[in-house]
Amino acid sequence: MKPQAGRPSVPRHGLARVLSKRGICSRTEAARWIAAGRVTVGGRVIRDPEHPTADTAVVVVDGAPLATAERVYVALNKPRGLVTTAADERGRETIYRCLDGSGLPWLAPVGRLDKASEGLLLLSNDPQWAALVTSPDRGPDKVYHVQVDSIPDAELLLAMVRGVVVDGDFLRAASARVLRTGGTNAWLEIVLDEGRNRQIRRLLSAFRINVLRLVRVGIGSLALGELPKGQWRRLLVDEVRALAGDTAPTSPVARRPR
Repeated sequence: MKPQAGRPSVPRHGLARVLSKRGICSRTEAARWIAAGRVTVGGRVIRDPEHPTADTAVVVVDGAPLATAERVYVALNKPRGLVTTAADERGRETIYRCLDGSGLPWLAPVGRLDKASEGLLLLSNDPQWAALVTSPDRGPDKVYHVQVDSIPDAELLLAMVRGVVVDGDFLRAASARVLRTGGTNAWLEIVLDEGRNRQIRRLLSAFRINVLRLVRVGIGSLALGELPKGQWRRLLVDEVRALAGDTAPTSPVARRPR
């Protein structure tokens, strides 16, 4: 049936996506609930995760109407050695170990850090905000401190910014500079304005430079600061807005206490 003239149509998506957009669970978990017959729409059990469902539909899970969860935004100082995923098929420890006992609702990683990398990682149950933060066009820059096994000269740093093709991908840094040197290695600050899989490691490898340690220290205006390793904190309202590209002033109650 076509929508009546002058009346906007209600967006419709797969049922699993609708559950995920409400911040209740991941799309994978939603698909499990649906397949198990735990979800009804309009009083009817739906077992197809891709069943077209209006964003405003009344969805019931285990007999209880499903509301939109409180939106939560978290910064985590990810330790090295943890996988950025909810569950790992190889049984490796994941970042969710850091949230054990926190009382937080289900949260998804906003972007990634590979197992060997550490530092600032965002998590949220707000998929629209996450899409803005990770957008290749308007998302904030990411700042990394990288320890390498050599001391790059100015020419090599410039080559990183100019970019190089690796396995069919054009990889580049928005900026690169030496922070400090010692013996045969150096710490670099590398800024990325795009996000590709293992981008820094692949870029440096193209110049025969090995990464000894990689720490993300900033995302846009948000700095890792002194957040202890393995610990998390909720983002303030002004931080959430700034990361999404909205720098409008916020109420004083949302600002960091002094």
